[in-house]
Amino acid sequence: MTRDIERLTKKEYDILIVGAGIYGAALAREASLRGLSVAIVDKGDFCGATSANSLKIIHGGIRYLQQGDLPRLRQSMAERRMLM
Repeated sequence: MTRDIERLTKKEYDILIVGAGIYGAALAREASLRGLSVAIVDKGDFCGATSANSLKIIHGGIRYLQQGDLPRLRQSMAERRMLM
């Protein structure tokens, strides 16, 4: 993947994704599968923040379990499986 800021300004994109972690990458994939043109920007290296710390990704699921919110826990787990 190249970093060419000038190139980003010369083309129109359907979607601009800010953040290139697992969620940004998954969103970019989904959008491109639907035929949309996608640009991803990130202040740091790709997959260098939340993606580097899996505890941040599973935090929501643990919180839902602690609160007894089983429908939300199931939804969170299903979405995480799709992204991974």
